[in-house]
Amino acid sequence: MGMGRIIKLVREQWAAMLSLLALIGLWQSAAMLVNDTLILPSFLQVLNALFRSWQTILAEDIPTSLLHFILGMAAGLIVALPLGMCMGWFKTFDLITDPIVEILRPIPPLAWIPFAIIWFGLTNEAAGFIVFVGAVFPILINTYVGFRNLPKVYVESAKVLGATRDVDLIRYIAFPFSLPSIAGGIRIAMGIAWMCLVAAEMFGVSTSGLGYKIWSYYYLHKMDYVLLYMIILGLLGLLIDRSFRYVVEEKMLKWRVGLTQ
Repeated sequence: MGMGRIIKLVREQWAAMLSLLALIGLWQSAAMLVNDTLILPSFLQVLNALFRSWQTILAEDIPTSLLHFILGMAAGLIVALPLGMCMGWFKTFDLITDPIVEILRPIPPLAWIPFAIIWFGLTNEAAGFIVFVGAVFPILINTYVGFRNLPKVYVESAKVLGATRDVDLIRYIAFPFSLPSIAGGIRIAMGIAWMCLVAAEMFGVSTSGLGYKIWSYYYLHKMDYVLLYMIILGLLGLLIDRSFRYVVEEKMLKWRVGLTQ
């Protein structure tokens, strides 16, 4: 990256940088005014906590939470995508499975924590299961909606051109048409799954990870570490979302022309 491009990037992002600096200044000033680490740790105290624990965060906590997240999201995709496609494409299958889905969908993911502990113990799989429950239904519903909104004229045109089998129609017509809706469902699912991950780690499904450390440091009244891990969760979630958006919008859905183009 050339110096000119770096300067251009800085100019484009100056407003965001100024807002972050203003937030940090306001945070530090408020903490100094309160003068109680238990109520509000200052920015410098959180920064000091980062310097003392960054090796543990990078080597243990972040990899553990990412493992839980990946396990749950992978399982959610494996279950939700084919189920949503079949429900959206085959009317009989939809009639059979829709009541089951609609009974299970309103149950909060955290309500499954007791069963996760009984079925899997305090393991990575237990935390991944809670993430899976949070992720599976947004992906399933958006996949279903994408398939159901497929214009009939597309299917008829494909049949005229020789694509008469359901597998061909799904592969070449329905799935590409539904991809924007599916991508939206995955993005929503990632946000819900990230929240479920933290809650699962905090409330006993796991013995490690970012959420577990937040609860542990809370019991020790080390609120500077609690706030540090909260910030790490936010930044990591932002990084995951931006990476997904880049892959989808710049690589998979670059053919779409949005309102801002």
